[in-house]
Amino acid sequence: MLSFMSRMLSTEDVFHAVADKNRRALLDFLAAGEAPVSSLVDHAGLSYSAVSQHLAVLLEVGLVRRRQNGRQRIYRLEPGALREVHDWTATYEKFWRSKISKLKDVLKGRK
Repeated sequence: MLSFMSRMLSTEDVFHAVADKNRRALLDFLAAGEAPVSSLVDHAGLSYSAVSQHLAVLLEVGLVRRRQNGRQRIYRLEPGALREVHDWTATYEKFWRSKISKLKDVLKGRK
């Protein structure tokens, strides 16, 4: 039951999907263009089964698309789903700019 619940959470939320470093690595690789599963397995250094499970999560949240080419499954990045993550992190840009500005002032001896 617990395994089902964690699977359910990861497939419903783009934030949870990108929280995993292996899924982020797959997305980074796909940013360069489409790739078959075999290339993703080689790149990730994971088992075929593990890559398939990560791809299933990414498919569920709409971060990747899959198409058949003969016997191959080809995946491509769908960056639109990342808009939610981008918009959320962008709200903190003003915060960090302020902190960096204050740090520069301190380093220059100003308060």
